[in-house]
Amino acid sequence: MNVITPPHDTTQATPPLPTPVPYPVSPVQGCNFAPNYGDSIVYPQPTTNGDYYVYPQNNQGIQGTYLSWPAGLVLDSKTGAIDLTKSATGERFDVAFVQYGTTDTCMSQLIIAGAAYMDSVYVLSLGDTIAKPYYNANLSVPSPCLTNQGQGCQFDYNNYAKNQGVAINQQTGYIDLTKTMKQSLFGLLPINGTTINTTVYYKLNDNSNYAPQNIPVQIVFYNHKSDLSGGLLSSITSSLVNTLDNLLLSKGPSPRPPLIIIVRDNN
Repeated sequence: MNVITPPHDTTQATPPLPTPVPYPVSPVQGCNFAPNYGDSIVYPQPTTNGDYYVYPQNNQGIQGTYLSWPAGLVLDSKTGAIDLTKSATGERFDVAFVQYGTTDTCMSQLIIAGAAYMDSVYVLSLGDTIAKPYYNANLSVPSPCLTNQGQGCQFDYNNYAKNQGVAINQQTGYIDLTKTMKQSLFGLLPINGTTINTTVYYKLNDNSNYAPQNIPVQIVFYNHKSDLSGGLLSSITSSLVNTLDNLLLSKGPSPRPPLIIIVRDNN
C-alpha cells in the first residue's frame, strides 16, 4: 500500500514505500465492498500533465481503508485511487477495502498491464541464452510487439540498459545473455555473485497507447550452477512454478525486481 495525494506537479518524487501490511489471514473474496475498477485489467496511459489514475467504481461515500499486496501498487488508502504512472506494471495485485467499523477485508484481484521477466536461471552451456518478457501477468498473452513488421514496441528506447552492457532487442525486449556476457556487463573477470541492477524503459503497442513504462531488472553471474545456494535455487524454482501456474501473485515480498541469473556451465 502507498498513501498518496494525486499530484499536480509532474516532477514530484515517488513517495517512499511504507511498512508492508501483513496479508490477511481470512480475506473475503467477492463481497459487495471488494474494490471494482471496471475491469480485471487496467492500462497505464500517456499524459501531458501529471500522472494517470484509475478509481474504484464502487464504495463511493463509504468510509474505510484500501490496501494492496504485494508492494508496488501506488494506492491512496482513503479513496482507492491507483497511480498507474508510478505503480509496478505487468503485475497482478490483490486490492482490498475494509469498511470502518468492520473487520472484513473485502478483496479483488487487479492486473496492471505491462511487461515483466521471470525469475530464472539461464545456463549458457545448455543454449539457454535468451530472457524473454511476458505480458499482463499472463504467459499466454501474445506479445503486442509482433506487429508492424516487428516495430510494434520500444524497449530500452533511451539506451539506459544498453549503455550498461545489456544486449536487449529494442523491438521485442529479448535480452541476449551471450552477447551481454561478451559486452563485459560484469567486467572482464566476473566472480560468483556479481550483480548488476538496471532498468528497462519501454513502450508497448497495446491499449496503453505507448505510455512510458519501466521495469527494474537484477542480473547476477555465476560460473557453475553448483555455485548457487540451495536456498536461492529453491526460491527461483518456487517463483517459476507460480508463474507457470499463472498464480503470479506474491502474498509476501514484492516479486520485483525480477532476477535473471546467468550461469556459464551446468556443473
